[in-house]
Amino acid sequence: MDKPADGTVGKALTLLDEVAGYGRPVRFAEILSGADLPKATLYRLLQTLVSQRMLAYDEADHTYALGSRLIRLAHAAWQQTTLAPLARPHLDRLSEAIGETVHLAKLDNGQVLYVDKRNARRPIPMFSDAGKIGPAYCTGVGKAMLAHLDPPALEKALAQQSWYAHTPATRVSPDALRAELAEIRATGVAFDREEHEPTIICVAVPILDEAGRPLGAMSVTSSTLRHSLDDLAALAPRLAETAADIAREAAAFTFPGARRAPTSGGTSA
Repeated sequence: MDKPADGTVGKALTLLDEVAGYGRPVRFAEILSGADLPKATLYRLLQTLVSQRMLAYDEADHTYALGSRLIRLAHAAWQQTTLAPLARPHLDRLSEAIGETVHLAKLDNGQVLYVDKRNARRPIPMFSDAGKIGPAYCTGVGKAMLAHLDPPALEKALAQQSWYAHTPATRVSPDALRAELAEIRATGVAFDREEHEPTIICVAVPILDEAGRPLGAMSVTSSTLRHSLDDLAALAPRLAETAADIAREAAAFTFPGARRAPTSGGTSA
């Protein structure tokens, strides 16, 4: 958060941000370590969020995760996200042409918000769905957007990552990621090499505005049980062409509340 949250509502929203930032179910002790709240106050807030279905509590694992009500609100926000309806026909055509899973995402407070998704002809179980929030540092779409942030915005976004090792391939520090981000910025193409989920791989490209800032990102995702990274890399030109088409349409569209002046937040789409 840019400013300390005031009042109960502000504290609750800060907690939701913190839980979302982990990109996985999280235990009470982990939340307490980063919440800057008394233990009793934190417990009461978490109980309220669970009762309102903003968070879900797993009694078996003793963990908290984002709740069904929050996901519904995310879907409502998706319907008001200008990039989503603008990109929809492009996603439809790309999905029909390649037959694999296609994602559209944007950055939100340093995390990946999945805005839209087209399933493969033979769907593969995976984390991502429209409205879900995932980590930026270990997903193809996340890295594609991080690579095109200006330096202040990148530093802010990196500070918002959990750096949790989801798989043995996950990079778990900013320094480990920087060289890859420089390569992505140079080539315009990012990969997920089983960094977020075992066997799940993807190729991703950013959707950039006229100033080279990320409006969002797109990916084609599959599994190592079905494809190799080289197979997905071969789809990068088609993916980049689709992203460029969306960017051109976005340039002619006035986004609600959009500002033309450069910003350092790097989280608007």
